[in-house]
Amino acid sequence: MRTTYMAKANEVERKWYVIDAEGKTLGRLASEAASLIRGKHKAEFTPHVDTGDFVVVINAEKIVLTGKKLQQKKYYTHSHYPGGLKTTTAGDLLNKFPERLIEFAVHGMLPKNKLGHQLKTKLKVYAGAEHPHQAQQPEVYELRG
Repeated sequence: MRTTYMAKANEVERKWYVIDAEGKTLGRLASEAASLIRGKHKAEFTPHVDTGDFVVVINAEKIVLTGKKLQQKKYYTHSHYPGGLKTTTAGDLLNKFPERLIEFAVHGMLPKNKLGHQLKTKLKVYAGAEHPHQAQQPEVYELRG
């Protein structure tokens, strides 16, 4: 009798991908990146095992948000003190820390458990076109659509 194949973490072959965010829509880029990080594009995908690849996103400062999201989309942080709620718009975040905009979007699409925290380390985001991961020989990944 055959059993379902379960990938083992030490048997997974990992690749590195580079995604150029210039002119790309934030949500579409984030969903593709999350899928690559999770490993859903592989035949040996196993939900409880890290089977994913590393993703390097460059040109984060040139990401596009549609509609009025630059002014209306808000990100919240709280200091856990009374009155400690702080809000930031997507436009302000894009001007100050463009990397965080992509990180927040991708992290929101990953599991909220130990595996998700482990997967978050596989995303590398850079504001400009340069990145220090040339030694890993990353492949250029073109977004679908």
